[in-house]
Amino acid sequence: MDICEVETRRADVEDLGVARLLRDVRPDRAAIEAAVRTLIAATGDDPHREGLADTPARVARAYAEWFAGYDGDPAELLSRTFGETTGYDEPVVLRNIPLVSTCEHHLAPITGHAHIAYRPNGVVVGISKLSRLVDLFARRLQLQERLTSQIAAALDEALSPRGVGVVIEASHGCMSTRGVNQHGVSMVTKCWLGEFKTDAAMRAEFMASIRE
Repeated sequence: MDICEVETRRADVEDLGVARLLRDVRPDRAAIEAAVRTLIAATGDDPHREGLADTPARVARAYAEWFAGYDGDPAELLSRTFGETTGYDEPVVLRNIPLVSTCEHHLAPITGHAHIAYRPNGVVVGISKLSRLVDLFARRLQLQERLTSQIAAALDEALSPRGVGVVIEASHGCMSTRGVNQHGVSMVTKCWLGEFKTDAAMRAEFMASIRE
């Protein structure tokens, strides 16, 4: 069983049930700011000096934006579909979707692009929803492998399409700013469901389209 199949089964429990429970125990703004002051002090700097005095509040606001994905529901996001497709059943591809996420191992940034394809089975979804779906899952503490499969699983669950393909290309700050300190390295992850998993020609056409 590959990671896509595993995540397809776990998606609802892992993404919605746990996230909703955790929302009820989040620390308040004062606790977040106190934690940031502790981290600043850990660097050896003075969290109370002029240039850093307001940093805890800024970081708290930034965290609310960077991790807004925990408040989203992919099923609700994709709930509005359109059936007037006049029999269109060729793959729908949205490529080069900007992606910003955070590595759960070092809290370092992940930046790159996502490419999504699905072959409709009677209904389609507005293309902006595909971009919002990427953002919803990306704005959480993530592993790129899991992010890839979560996007695919959510689309498969909501639309019941004939197939889904997701490809993510991203650079990881935890590799470029620490450890091996290697720049210009990108990681590519893929998830294939339905016909994209069984039809090599469909996969090849999708991969070719995102290289054009």
